[in-house]
Amino acid sequence: MNKKSFVLACGVALALIGPASHGENLFEVYQAAVRNDPVIREAEARRLAALEVKPQARGLLFPQVSIGGQYATSSDESESVFNQAVDHDDNPATPPVIAIVNNNQSSDSDYWQYQAELTQTIFRWDQWQTLKRASAEVAVAEANYRAAQQDLLVRVSSRYFDVLAADDTLSAAEATLQAVNRQLEQAEKRFEVGLIAITDVQEARAAHDSATAGVIAAKRSLASANEYLRELTGEAYQTLVKPAETMPLDQPQPADEQAWVDQAVEQNLTVVASRLGVDVAKSNVKIAQSGYMPSVDLFAQYGEFDATATQVNNGLEGPADSNRQEDTIGIQVTIPIFTSGVTRSRVREQVYLHRASREKLEGALRSAERETRDAYLGVIAEKARVAALKQAVQSNKTALEATEAGFEVGTRTTVDVLDARRRLFEAERDYARSRYDYLINIVRLKSAAGVMAPQDLSTINGFLTTPATLSVVRPKT
Repeated sequence: MNKKSFVLACGVALALIGPASHGENLFEVYQAAVRNDPVIREAEARRLAALEVKPQARGLLFPQVSIGGQYATSSDESESVFNQAVDHDDNPATPPVIAIVNNNQSSDSDYWQYQAELTQTIFRWDQWQTLKRASAEVAVAEANYRAAQQDLLVRVSSRYFDVLAADDTLSAAEATLQAVNRQLEQAEKRFEVGLIAITDVQEARAAHDSATAGVIAAKRSLASANEYLRELTGEAYQTLVKPAETMPLDQPQPADEQAWVDQAVEQNLTVVASRLGVDVAKSNVKIAQSGYMPSVDLFAQYGEFDATATQVNNGLEGPADSNRQEDTIGIQVTIPIFTSGVTRSRVREQVYLHRASREKLEGALRSAERETRDAYLGVIAEKARVAALKQAVQSNKTALEATEAGFEVGTRTTVDVLDARRRLFEAERDYARSRYDYLINIVRLKSAAGVMAPQDLSTINGFLTTPATLSVVRPKT
């Protein structure tokens, strides 16, 4: 998704959110994660780096020009001894005499030189295949980046609703502890007047200890969930918006499991990236095979050399200047004859890697199918489970009221009341969790199918209408 599309999506979402919310909602948390999550920023940087592969590969097909030169001062001294035949000028008939000659020579010079070279590829199989591979690598980078964006949507949703679920669990645990406290006080008073046995007091005290431990565990879970959310956004939240009790529970559209699987096989971004990875691996095989093929290059060189020098030879001093120009143009052909099996080994290596990429694609297809089916069934199951647990909460409330009334008239024991209260706590906890799991499975289903977008998150965000202050907030540093 480009920046313009993202800004448009943000605008649509903010319009759907409305001004009524007083806490941070799901889409606002997502926006904070887009700005601050290191994983998505790393993915963006890798995408931008991958985009540079294509101009690099294309540049190899254009002329390459280089120039180099140097300026230097040099001093040289030498001494040598050699034999030399000397003729007699006064008597040519006399054989020459072998004389020993000492040669002393020194020179001082300043010189400069430069050389310019142009090279133009005429035929290099590896460079053309590298350019072809670059297009696939850019596509892989785009797919991976979009997959990272969808993964961020899933992570934000999961951690946001994990915080709400942990907060609901803590609220239910604290309410249970307060009720058990009252039950313990009543049990102690009844024991003091002889209406119940000491075992009822001990049962109430044990329930109180268990409820206290439950509150401690719930606080720990909420603190952990808050830290997981802070890891994404870099922010701590005091208030989050919860879904309303009237939140609609719709069937996935289309309401066909196989249709979602077929869509995932074609559009799941991990599958798309793996499919493109097979193309990259295939290009790598062709690049390795270029080791068998000749290369043809056009080259042109131009160079100049100029030296200003003074030379002393056996006491005779004189100039020793020199200069030179050189023009060269030609075609260079290189034909590989024998590489000690290196090229063949490289080809085998890339063939094996191509095979590995195909297996990776098969694994991605199976994983996408599994995730899609699991998420689809999760939406269906959680939809039914929410309705069942909602009824279970009402039934357990009624059962608790009846048990408490029976306890007042002596037909029920303290154990019965505590057991009824425990069942109500579990039903309330499971009901809150199931509503969040339903929403998370919707996000997971669309992500597995490769169609999840910020607009979908804003639709879910429209179900969140009840700001709630979290029970535990880590102090800001």
